[in-house]
Amino acid sequence: MIEFNTPPSALGLNVPDFTVPATGGDFTLSDYRGKSLVLYFYPRDNTPGCTVQAQQFRDLHAQFVKAGCVVVGISRDSLKSHQSFKEKLGLPFELISDIEGVLCRMFDVVKNKMLYGKKVLGIQRSTFLIDANGTLRQEWRATKADGNAATVLAAVRKLK
Repeated sequence: MIEFNTPPSALGLNVPDFTVPATGGDFTLSDYRGKSLVLYFYPRDNTPGCTVQAQQFRDLHAQFVKAGCVVVGISRDSLKSHQSFKEKLGLPFELISDIEGVLCRMFDVVKNKMLYGKKVLGIQRSTFLIDANGTLRQEWRATKADGNAATVLAAVRKLK
């Protein structure tokens, strides 16, 4: 397995195949060959920043589809929580439940964060763009929720 957390960056490397639980059933990376793919990691369902980010990906979803791109959100929340979040916001894309942290470790997105004055391990908001051949083309680490979807869409359009 390629480790994405070792310098230099994994940009230009193929992302290893994986199968994980998602709101629409198991999600297998290789099933999406032939399309570009956005994987966006977010800390938690139903929190202000994560809601803004999900809504912006939702609002731009038709443009991602037109560009031949699939969008998928990932957090460590349960499938039940994801399903509720997806329904509440009317999200047209799947959410991956990474309770075991397999993808979080693979993409090195778990970091020390401060929460109410205490150090905790949590997901650092990060987004990854994988091309139609399964190659990691771009990454946005420690990104802000607001505006992330538009930035990523611009990069998706440049892949063509």
